[in-house]
Amino acid sequence: MNDDEISRFANQLLEAYDTRAPIPPITDEAPNASVNDAYAVQLSQVERWLEQGRRISGFKVGLTSRAMQRQLGVDSPDFGHLFDDMVLDGAAPIPLDWFIAPRIEPEISFVLGSDLVGPGLVMTDLLRAIDYAIASVEIIDSRIADWRIGLVDTIADNASSGALVLGSRAIAVNDIDLALVGNTLSRNGDIVTTGAGAAVLGHPLNGALFLANTLGSLGRALPAGSIVMAGALSASVPIAPGDTFVARFSSLGDLTVRFSSLQSGDAS
Repeated sequence: MNDDEISRFANQLLEAYDTRAPIPPITDEAPNASVNDAYAVQLSQVERWLEQGRRISGFKVGLTSRAMQRQLGVDSPDFGHLFDDMVLDGAAPIPLDWFIAPRIEPEISFVLGSDLVGPGLVMTDLLRAIDYAIASVEIIDSRIADWRIGLVDTIADNASSGALVLGSRAIAVNDIDLALVGNTLSRNGDIVTTGAGAAVLGHPLNGALFLANTLGSLGRALPAGSIVMAGALSASVPIAPGDTFVARFSSLGDLTVRFSSLQSGDAS
């Protein structure tokens, strides 16, 4: 893509956020677009958001399951940016009209206690930098119509990011084997998915290490205090108005997220 094309696709995605009207897949119009092109579109939006005063709180790692990688024909994850206004308070119902086609998935997240500067980092570097692990759920969303996404589409769309809700129990990463953390996700009392930490590239720490080294190769660091969403433990589930989800994580505790059946301007 040339600069004009990158700017045009970035503007289309930014408009989709404002109007909540999705756009066709980018690859429909630009079938030869590369991964680098996709990240350029993502970063063009990030620059605009930073100019508007939004603050980066961390990053998400996506495409961490082998099944999703096979589906999109890739062999490595991708990443997107997490902004401070995307970290939501799970105590109140979340309005669905903030999103276009939201889905929910349980994740293990990490919070850094010190800076991580790659590339070339190894697992011991990561363990020294992580302050704690915490249960979380990610609300993913797509500005691409009907979730008709390929790799380029999801990367350009900030890795299909939506929002994040964190749990309340912080656990030192050396205290438990995160690969063995089991998870169930219930919707309105019925279990809809099950998963485990090992679903994330064999271990959730592998997702965080990928991110730190990938950002380092781009000349960027992960600063202390950053939240890292390491990847989904199970398949995502569509969200309907009025849904209540409970994500139960062995050793990390439970997390309840409710979605309002009303519009964001109405009382809940």
